[in-house]
Amino acid sequence: MRTSFLSDDTICAVATPSGMGAIAVVRISGPQAHEIVCRLFYQHDKPFPKEKIEGYRSYYGHIVIPDSSKEPETLDEVLVTFFVAPHSFTGEDSVEISVHGSLYVQQRLMELLVEQGARMAMPGEYTRRAFVNRKFDLAQAEAVADLIASQSEAEHRLAMNQLKGGFSQELRDLRSRLVEITSLIELELDFSEEDVEFADRSRLKALLQTTQDHIHRLTESFRLGNAIKNGVPVAIVGATNTGKSTLLNALLQEERAIVSDIAGTTRDSIEEVMNINGTLFRFIDTAGIRETDETIEKIGIERTFRKINEADIVLGLIDMTEGFEAMTEAARLILEKTDPKQQILVFLLNKSDRCPELGAESIDRLKNTVCESQSESSKHIYIQTLSAKTGKGLDQLRHTLEEIQQGRSAHQDTTLVSNVRHFEALNHASASLDAVRRGLEEGIPTDLVAQDLREALYYLGTITGEITTDEVLGSVFSRFCVGK
Repeated sequence: MRTSFLSDDTICAVATPSGMGAIAVVRISGPQAHEIVCRLFYQHDKPFPKEKIEGYRSYYGHIVIPDSSKEPETLDEVLVTFFVAPHSFTGEDSVEISVHGSLYVQQRLMELLVEQGARMAMPGEYTRRAFVNRKFDLAQAEAVADLIASQSEAEHRLAMNQLKGGFSQELRDLRSRLVEITSLIELELDFSEEDVEFADRSRLKALLQTTQDHIHRLTESFRLGNAIKNGVPVAIVGATNTGKSTLLNALLQEERAIVSDIAGTTRDSIEEVMNINGTLFRFIDTAGIRETDETIEKIGIERTFRKINEADIVLGLIDMTEGFEAMTEAARLILEKTDPKQQILVFLLNKSDRCPELGAESIDRLKNTVCESQSESSKHIYIQTLSAKTGKGLDQLRHTLEEIQQGRSAHQDTTLVSNVRHFEALNHASASLDAVRRGLEEGIPTDLVAQDLREALYYLGTITGEITTDEVLGSVFSRFCVGK
């Protein structure tokens, strides 16, 4: 039996999650979908006539087990919905059969469909057929997988925006600009012996700059888009015994990290994801920062510094009971390890339950001493008191995190890049356009400039699937579940 994604086979799969439930949905798609189902679907003890099929209508009846030696046996009461090409998800004739969620019923129905001429679908085959039949492009197809995997409101919104085609339209606009440039350059190649310039070089440079600026905005959005998709990385850092693990446990409301009075208990990073009002935050508890000769702890501290670099938000824990000079030194050390232009820093003056009288005073003094040298970036620095042990200040911290993320999202273009494949393709396209710009400035032969332009067009085309290979398609659709 053929198993090519581009085959004309009729395919079938259980579209609902595996396991037993109240209802299960089986999908059938392909040229024989209606005929196969009509052999098994009965109304009033008779096979459902194919000529009565109307698209987007559901019919109540029974699925029967054919047996030439006796009366057909009823498998289940079902609801059957027919879709007529090209007005279906795949663009083909399709059927969805809603059955009771019995594992036996699901498996037996799949056996009957295969016996009648269908075959089991491969992962992502329905969506791939929709792509092949031009129901949407490759970027939108990937958005389907992101939508299914979304676990938060922000992630869902991101996937829906891409599914609607806004990102794809931006890429089409970019490619049309580049096609215009390329066509003029290619025309010059046809008349190379006559030494003519059809493309005004100053206009070409301006068009290139506009295109590169647009690509740069898209690649810059990847940090936020990827954070929304996988959880905004929040590093919890500070000296040993400042309460980092206690804070993580308090936020998660479970004993995830070991809490001990012994310094250096946390030697490796611990990561947990939490949903705060529709946004996923990926909290990273790190090893305490201090001078040590202990080999394993040193490795943990090195990893702490790496996690700080990877974080979008840094929670710097400072022990209020250590005295103001120690607090100032700890704050400066954390500040040195962060980049206020790229990261948001939240100083948390912890253990406020043990010295409540120092709250407002400590915040003001820390602002005046530590943040005074960061005047341009001070808007990216927050300071608040906290007691990770009692929970006082946790609600304020959650509100601060939510406020920070909303502020970051508000200053971004509506289109956010969240897919690593798209990000890499945009970077390659940008590098090719850099080569084009240098070529125009340095008078490099036109045929080499044209080749760099073709490369930029190629990389942008791979995102939407205008230019693609079986290897790329296989990689993209292998992430899908069977039945989608």
